[in-house]
Amino acid sequence: MRGPLHPPIAELLDYLQAIGFEDLYLPQPANSTNRVEEVESTRRLGTDERGRELEALATRAAGCTLCPLSEQRNKVVFGSGDPNADLMFIGEGPGAEEDRQGLPFVGRAGELLTKIIEAIDLTREQVYIANIVKCRPPGNRDPQPEEVAACRPYLEGQIDHIQPKVIVLLGKVAAQTLLGTDYTLGRMRGQWYHVRGVETRVTYHPAALLRNASFKRPTWEDMQIIRDRLREQS
Repeated sequence: MRGPLHPPIAELLDYLQAIGFEDLYLPQPANSTNRVEEVESTRRLGTDERGRELEALATRAAGCTLCPLSEQRNKVVFGSGDPNADLMFIGEGPGAEEDRQGLPFVGRAGELLTKIIEAIDLTREQVYIANIVKCRPPGNRDPQPEEVAACRPYLEGQIDHIQPKVIVLLGKVAAQTLLGTDYTLGRMRGQWYHVRGVETRVTYHPAALLRNASFKRPTWEDMQIIRDRLREQS
């Protein structure tokens, strides 16, 4: 039975587990005489080198104070899903419910995203979901350039560690940020890009579909193309 943990440590472990890590690798004491017993008592949080690298990045993000968004957040919303995912979704930033739970896309838009993922024969557990910024902008406004710049190394680290086969950029802000353009979303849709060497597609943010049902059909068309590209690469 695990003894009581110092509160900040317990909170960090719970946070890492919530975003998808299953193994936590700790160094063995120099005078260890029963390695098997110690391994069995270690809390499980990541399964491979990729998971461990992502876990370390999540730990740094959990204590980040590089921009003013850190002063108002309840929780850092690092990302969640499979560290070995073939498909990665990137949105704009956390909303109120995400800020409360510390997980991305858990509100109404998140429920719709789950249905979109399931429509291409995957589950949320099989993909990875993240945002441009890891803390909620006040009033759900667009993140400011300095906020994006502060968070960008975390996002780029996520992409590099996960090495997905395809990235889906959800909405104008995510697309403009990672593609380095001020084009409209309509102009950015319908073609393939590369972000850090990964094939990338742009589609509507699930929140936009909740506001305007006419976006559902083009989003489904985008997702069918993405599904087919993943199948070609498998």
